[in-house]
Amino acid sequence: MPVVRAGVDDLDELVGLFAAYLSFYEVPKPAGEIATFLGARLQGGDSTLFIARDARGVALGFVQLYPFYASLHLAPAWLLSDLYVAPEARRQGLAEALMNAARAHGVATGACGLQLETAKSNLGGQALYEKLGYVRDEVFYTYWLDLKS
Repeated sequence: MPVVRAGVDDLDELVGLFAAYLSFYEVPKPAGEIATFLGARLQGGDSTLFIARDARGVALGFVQLYPFYASLHLAPAWLLSDLYVAPEARRQGLAEALMNAARAHGVATGACGLQLETAKSNLGGQALYEKLGYVRDEVFYTYWLDLKS
């Protein structure tokens, strides 16, 4: 399943996926608000989104990254803010492919690492993150992936 950087042309499909993502976290929002939010991210370039599609081109998942500075490392980093895979596409390696696209983007942009947070109950996600080398902060369940070692 190809994973590519999302653009404004992907907005309609991203809105549907993002709505499902918000519902998963029990914070549903109207599609119009989601479109405005994501459209601003895509047009302003203040986040980077990758979208995964199946062989027919159907959007099945996304990951959204925000740049920040890791003060303790005195370097730029990326916050992996949002990751979602449609239920019918889970357990097929799509989340891992999206995570790997995020990692490749971090490396390509010279970031020192990726950081994410997840729900304590998201055991599947935690297993994936740890498999990919993220280290859990035992106090906050924050993960960090060192891209410089």
